[in-house]
Amino acid sequence: MKVVQHLRRWRDDLVVVTATLLPLAIFIVRERQIAGAAGFPLDDSWIHLHFARNLAEGAGFSYNPGTPVAGSTAPLWTLLLAAGALMAGSSLAMAKALGVCVTAGAALVTRRAALAWGVRPEVALVAAVALLWTGALGWGALSGMEVSLAALLTAGALLAHARDHTLATAACAALAVLARPEAFLLLVLLVLARPLTIRRVVVFAVVTAGLLAPAIIFSLATVGAPYPATAAAKVEGGFVGWLGGINEPAALTWVRRPLAFLREWIVWLASTHWLLPVALCPALVLVWLRAGRALGLVALALLAHPLGMALLAPYRGPAFQEGRYSIHLLPLAALTLAVAAGTRPPRRDRARAHVLIAVLWLAVAAITLIPAATRYGWAVQNINAMQVHLGRWVDAHLPKTTPIAANDIGAIAYFSRREVIDLMGLVTPEIIPYRRQGEEGILRFVGEQCPDYVIVFPAWFPDMTARRYLLEPVFRVRLERNEVAGADEMVVYRLTRCAV
Repeated sequence: MKVVQHLRRWRDDLVVVTATLLPLAIFIVRERQIAGAAGFPLDDSWIHLHFARNLAEGAGFSYNPGTPVAGSTAPLWTLLLAAGALMAGSSLAMAKALGVCVTAGAALVTRRAALAWGVRPEVALVAAVALLWTGALGWGALSGMEVSLAALLTAGALLAHARDHTLATAACAALAVLARPEAFLLLVLLVLARPLTIRRVVVFAVVTAGLLAPAIIFSLATVGAPYPATAAAKVEGGFVGWLGGINEPAALTWVRRPLAFLREWIVWLASTHWLLPVALCPALVLVWLRAGRALGLVALALLAHPLGMALLAPYRGPAFQEGRYSIHLLPLAALTLAVAAGTRPPRRDRARAHVLIAVLWLAVAAITLIPAATRYGWAVQNINAMQVHLGRWVDAHLPKTTPIAANDIGAIAYFSRREVIDLMGLVTPEIIPYRRQGEEGILRFVGEQCPDYVIVFPAWFPDMTARRYLLEPVFRVRLERNEVAGADEMVVYRLTRCAV
């Protein structure tokens, strides 16, 4: 009997790994059709890779070698990329290969988590395949971003939690926070999901502090805050914004933004799978009935996530950039549905209906991959045509030692390897107080730093770029169809003088 179970487990794992090929094929084909070449759908992916290359080359966690900075909200992913760069070189292919591996791993661990929660093997298999066939996870696999790693660690925490392995649960949950900080809410719910014994609280506290402390200390040392410069620069309000000196109307903090984020969350779930928001409502109730508080409380993260984002550290919303701040919860959604639907043996008269529901769910998932892959293809085209093109242009036309100020620093820094001043503050935290003074403050900072060239979206800095006595246009790139870039046009300016 054990041999049969062992063979079935490996057979199902093989099915899951094979199922990975469908989204990969669709995404890669659309990428080639639209962009004409491989690439990343976000400029932020190149930021991770630039950090990773510097780490692998011995320059430490720095964007400009010699200047350490906490400039990544996903330091664990950056470190994993650095390990990949050390072994195989820093490249697009390496980052994508890592992304595919952790994505497949997320599905495999989700299937095991479902089994550990008492789900029937065939339902657990469908849940894993359905997870892989979400457009958001397909995007994550090839994006060069941290989202699939966060999903894998979330699935690992759910598996360890099912087996009541407190230490492993705490470790996976804390590591998930280092991959995607929004996972902190899930960590809190995991602590509360079982009886609060002294041992449980101590284990979670010690493990979480031990894993997060190095990142917090590094942020304090390089940014002056317990969170990285990326958070300090991007957060628009909420608790973290308040800590950083942002004051906003109470109605926006407590009412308007939470409602807006909740609506956006529901729409994103529906775009991920048409039936997902409808199915999750009864599933949350059934999980409480069938798995009790242990999983029912954790599953509430699917409701609390948009509200937590809005109240704690809001930036855009849960659907922003294909849901990059939300994808880590997809394994929890798949597990919730699996436990709700598959912990009891099906009645014989309903067996066919169960099969039809599974086929329908997977068919809808496969259909939604096509528009997701199309969006991905256009995103890659935009980044290749604008930021990557500008990075190569800078490398070919500007002096090797010239410093550059830019509002998009990923591909430009990666391909040119020039020293960059980040006008958004992600890796140049000194500019953040100036940014709060508006465009005049940024202009004053540029004058003080005096870079030779400035590369920005004129639409973001209309007053600054209109001053031709300061900024002389040298080269420009314009997108015919802009899907992800911050503006249609990006321009290279020569700074003619520093006194502003």
